[in-house]
Amino acid sequence: MKTLAIDCTSTCAAVALCEGDKLLSSYFADNGSKHSESLLPAVEFVLAQNAATVDDLGMIACAVGPGAFTGVRIGVCVAKGLAFGRDLPCVPVSTLAALAYNGVRLEGIISPVMDARRGQLYNALFRADGGKMTRLSPDRLITPEALAAELAEYFAPVYFCGDGSHIAVELGLPNAAFMPPLLMSNSAYSVARVALEEYTAAPNADYSDATLAPVYLRASQAEREIKK
Repeated sequence: MKTLAIDCTSTCAAVALCEGDKLLSSYFADNGSKHSESLLPAVEFVLAQNAATVDDLGMIACAVGPGAFTGVRIGVCVAKGLAFGRDLPCVPVSTLAALAYNGVRLEGIISPVMDARRGQLYNALFRADGGKMTRLSPDRLITPEALAAELAEYFAPVYFCGDGSHIAVELGLPNAAFMPPLLMSNSAYSVARVALEEYTAAPNADYSDATLAPVYLRASQAEREIKK
């Protein structure tokens, strides 16, 4: 089964085409371009590399957040548009779970960190055990201080990844480690792998494009302004 995976929940735009757990082609850019302009050409690129079309797909995997509100919306909208009328399963994937999967072959605590601004981080904790990933916390908003206090209780190495990792450097944890540079950023291949595992575990769940939705974890600035 061919899977098209999309992640533009951060400043990076990432797209991958996979056959099962095999990566066929991928696109990654962190060059300041607008996702609204670059995402569809990136999809066309990875498909063309394998002489494939959307009609050849068996599934679409989409990182649905948390992350940058605009990027999350664009990724979800593109995934829904590609799947519309084709009855393609659209599997939602936590951005943090996909980031953590970058380090699935490590041994220790994986702490993906995304800068949520306003003194907060998007974060979740996972334990990696040589190919097995276990979630230790839900996706959440957390302050750097609260995260440092929680991570101080672990004796295992704590590996940071994500665009908020520079903030984690300032936490002063003696057991802090950092993933190799190629594993630090959002990966559409990891989105595809997480989606495949979730789809395999629950093949009868509702993965219709109608149910695919962004996950923000907090209200947008416009919603906050309305409530004032």
